[in-house]
Amino acid sequence: MRLTAAVGVVGLALVAGLPPAISHGAGGSGLQPFQMVRSLQLVQDRIASGDHAALPMQRKLLEMIDAKLREGDSKELGEPRNYRAMLVYAMSGGNPTTIEAAMARLDIDAKNRGIGAGILNYLTGRPKEAQTALATVDPMLAPPELGAFLALVKGSLVALESPKSALTLFDQARLLGPGTLVEEAALRRIVGICGTTGDAERFVAASSQYVRNYLRSPYASQFADSFVSGIVALNASLGLDRIEKIVDMMHAEQQQVIYLRVARRAAIDGLKELSAFASEKAERKAPGPRQEEDPRALLYSSLASVTSGSIEEVQAKIGRIDRSRLSESDRRLLDAVRAVAAEVTAEPPVPNIKAVALPVDGPARPAIAPVAGADPARAGGVLVAAPRESPAIETAKADETTAPPDPATALAAETRKKLEAIDKLLGEAAK
Repeated sequence: MRLTAAVGVVGLALVAGLPPAISHGAGGSGLQPFQMVRSLQLVQDRIASGDHAALPMQRKLLEMIDAKLREGDSKELGEPRNYRAMLVYAMSGGNPTTIEAAMARLDIDAKNRGIGAGILNYLTGRPKEAQTALATVDPMLAPPELGAFLALVKGSLVALESPKSALTLFDQARLLGPGTLVEEAALRRIVGICGTTGDAERFVAASSQYVRNYLRSPYASQFADSFVSGIVALNASLGLDRIEKIVDMMHAEQQQVIYLRVARRAAIDGLKELSAFASEKAERKAPGPRQEEDPRALLYSSLASVTSGSIEEVQAKIGRIDRSRLSESDRRLLDAVRAVAAEVTAEPPVPNIKAVALPVDGPARPAIAPVAGADPARAGGVLVAAPRESPAIETAKADETTAPPDPATALAAETRKKLEAIDKLLGEAAK
């Protein structure tokens, strides 16, 4: 937290309610921009730690700072601390149009103008231009309140092409802005990058830190997206015990939501062990008395075991699922599971083969005759080896006969075909 003298006067007054200097008059003419922005940062830090009641205050402060910058004196805005505050405001949810108009009125050096241009390019969706403008800027050499944001922005710009560099910049952002909304955002981004680069150790460390400090942030849903994706991507190296330790730091309802999302993703991706683990945890973590089963947990555990578990158990589970309580996409998954279960339990077709009696005094001939019109390379829908062409000189003895197809082999081949269709069914249902 920023507990400087200025924040003590302005920020604490804001926590109790907007002070008269701000609440009266356009843009709070009694305060300079840097004072108002420090108050905004204090409020945003409270929001990051879970104080959602501060959200209306944040909106009000953003409006007042916007008015102050639009109407502010160029000389005042050109002072270093006010100029830095203006850039921090821009990266804290401010209006880029206001910043662009204010910068046009200022007489500032090339370095500061370049930083401002880079931030504006970033905010207005021009990442290449932003990256070029900020390429030589070292966040660690800037004042901490500005450097933290610069590190966050630069890391976001290079995250796709250079994840390692992005992680270094996000660490700088955390170092320069501990306990702030900047650190919250940096941790979210670290979790996302580590999930895609395979860095399980950093993924666990960043996820644990986020859950301990920022789980009540209004942006925690974005963390949940990256966390679930990372668990699925890194499941082989994470270990179920480490996943459980992180999730155990959450509230029961949050735990159930995470486990349900993991179970669904893992089932669709064919990760049977992870899906079964998450489904079972989701059923256990259901908040309140367990008066009824969660249909999603039943569905995802069925997905996990449809190809490897007891098909009777799967059918019993899906029979208990209340279809009306599922989302549209989960209903499609349910239909896929039912189709797969029906396919697996269907009786294989019986080969339509007739035995032909040998004449007593006739020449040696096969005891099995193919069905008229049938494909000689296929018997009863099951692929078998095509019969060899008869040699010019018959070598078989009169009492030799062709062995009939093995029923067990036919059943195994048919079952393999059904199992190969399962992934296709589940893949289509997940779309």
